[in-house]
Parts: sequence; structure tokens; C-alpha cells
Amino acid sequence: MKQAIVARADIGMGEGKLAAQVAHASLSAYEDAGPKPRKAWKGAGQKKVVLKATSESELFELADVAEREGLPHAVVRDAGHTQLDPGTVTALAVGPAEDERGPRHRRPAAVLRAAARDTVI
Repeated sequence: MKQAIVARADIGMGEGKLAAQVAHASLSAYEDAGPKPRKAWKGAGQKKVVLKATSESELFELADVAEREGLPHAVVRDAGHTQLDPGTVTALAVGPAEDERGPRHRRPAAVLRAAARDTVI
């Protein structure tokens, strides 16, 4: 089981803001998953990979791929209390879902790497 998180690198988030947005995305996508994958992911150490995107449109393209593949996912919009304007799209998380042992098209990291630049933060 794995979760893949993509954060925007083009909006100048500070390190703390970036960490918070990645955490929001992770938890939101976890809540979108069913009870069986949630339990399996938690029991397997909550494996994740964090990648970066260069635009809002790139995040939405990846979210569309996740939606088509039936993977749990979440797009995060900032509340605008600190560094960013309200509603700024900051991150996307896909999964938890099967990883190495699952069908290739259903692996969250494989879905994102197929559509993104495969750059790890």
C-alpha cells in the first residue's frame, strides 16, 4: 500500500506551509479511501512518496487521472490565513492504494509518475 502526494512548487510555500499542506492532503485522501485500504495502509507503515508539480493545472490533470482510475484522492485548497490567498490549490494526494503488488494502473505512485515529472521533493 502506498500514498502519493504532489505539492505545488510554483507558489513559494515556506517549508512549514509545505509540510502542513502535504499533511492535509494525506489525511484527506486517507479519509476518501475505504476502511479496508485504510487499515491495510496503517498496518503497513503508511508508506508515501511526495512529488512536486509546477502548476495548478498539473495537479488537476493528475486528479483527473486518479478519478478515472477509481483511486481515493483529495485536492487541497488553502484557507488563506498565512502565506497564500484563500482557495489557492496547494497539493493533491492519491491513495492509499495497492502499490507493488497491485495492478500497475491502480498504483497511486505509478499513476502520478505516468502523468508528472517524477520529481521527488
